[in-house]
Amino acid sequence: MQVLSLVWGILAILGMVVGFVPCLGALNWLNIPFAAVGVIIGGVALATAGDRPKGASIAGLICCVIAVFFGIARLALGGGLV
Repeated sequence: MQVLSLVWGILAILGMVVGFVPCLGALNWLNIPFAAVGVIIGGVALATAGDRPKGASIAGLICCVIAVFFGIARLALGGGLV
């Protein structure tokens, strides 16, 4: 589950980067819910880690939170949140 969280976070960051390209900002409408699901997966992975190392789930969680934050900021600056 931790590796899934990390991969999901990396994909969310890549989607965010593509969403910053001019004329592709509407991709953030798809990337924000994708990253929000990643936040849930990361939280579940972090909660169920127990005694195992938690680095991958924390990294995935942080990547997804960053993708959500910057995706919303990009939509707000581009006029997508009217």
